[in-house]
Amino acid sequence: MKNKLLMSTLSLAVLGVAGAAHAQSSVTLYGVIDTSLTYVHHAQGSNNLWALGNSSAGNLSGSRWGLKGTEDLGGGLKALFTLENGFNPSTGQFGQGGAEFGRQAFVGLQSDTAGTVTLGRQYDPVIDLVQGITADNYFGSAFATAGDVDNYDNSFRVSNAIKYTSAVYSGLQFEGMYSFGNVAGSTSSKQSYSGAVSYANGPFSVAAGYIKSFNAASTARANTWSSSSDGTFDGAINAGYASAHAIGIARIAGQYVFGPFTAGLGYSNAKYTNDGSSIFTTSEKYNTGQGFLNYQATPAMLVGLGYSYTKASGDTSATYHQVSLGADYNLSKRTDVYMTAAYQHANGTQRQADGTTTSAVASIGSYGYNGTQSQTMVNLGLRHKF
Repeated sequence: MKNKLLMSTLSLAVLGVAGAAHAQSSVTLYGVIDTSLTYVHHAQGSNNLWALGNSSAGNLSGSRWGLKGTEDLGGGLKALFTLENGFNPSTGQFGQGGAEFGRQAFVGLQSDTAGTVTLGRQYDPVIDLVQGITADNYFGSAFATAGDVDNYDNSFRVSNAIKYTSAVYSGLQFEGMYSFGNVAGSTSSKQSYSGAVSYANGPFSVAAGYIKSFNAASTARANTWSSSSDGTFDGAINAGYASAHAIGIARIAGQYVFGPFTAGLGYSNAKYTNDGSSIFTTSEKYNTGQGFLNYQATPAMLVGLGYSYTKASGDTSATYHQVSLGADYNLSKRTDVYMTAAYQHANGTQRQADGTTTSAVASIGSYGYNGTQSQTMVNLGLRHKF
């Protein structure tokens, strides 16, 4: 009788522990649907465009759905995962080149004190730590760099990546990442590496980082970009550099919050390095300076103004001036309506995908519309988060 009672007690104890462990695990379904009525003056040459939606790139946010989860392993250690799919809400098609989980797909371990290690397809450290304090975080693609030549608008993710994210130490955080090229006999082919650091103290935040990605070896390259990173080729501005040996992007940004205002400044240098298999013979550099000012007009209403100047040098000598406006109104915690607008003017010359040069054309953000010397875009949109 005593043995039966002891066994029953032990069984209940085991079930209780298992139940507690199960209760400390979670899986969350989440997503964003962002679409708009869009007008582009000079969308393709001198032709204008009325359209619904802007593919999976979105305006304020890229449309997506995903699953993320954690399991408490005890001792301040957790297992975690994220699977995230991008899609075009106007057509239902997959984004990111048709990959099922093209936005993110990774698994990892997180320690309360030691930081987090993740493995898979994921954002690079520059996006993680720098992008959140830029105008793109508030108003998206219409405030991004011309042609998104510096990945200001998250045009690419990195596959085959191992990333370490530190805990936050008195406002300081840092990340490091290495991505395998997965090419036998050529470690450097298609590889990427990146690092970034951020610091936040009350109303002030600053962050800086660098990423470098390598193309396939010259013997395996067909005038295209093939790397562990997707590359940032969203339009005519940098289309002539997909055959680059490597892309290196350095970025720094800072923002300051004072009352209802948020002001931010940023700088980036993107370098497209050539080699013997490139269709261009001199490395191309894009230096960009940006600034923005947001005003929280009411608890539900945010308005913003941004300016961006990009100068190309080395292979070509184009310049791009862009002014952006935005307004976002929250109907609820999960649903908002917005308006964004941008005007861009280009001067100089730029290299085309076939290797020839031509007069520079405007191409706002990462939308990929290739206009004339100037381009104007207006988006009236609706976004819902779940």
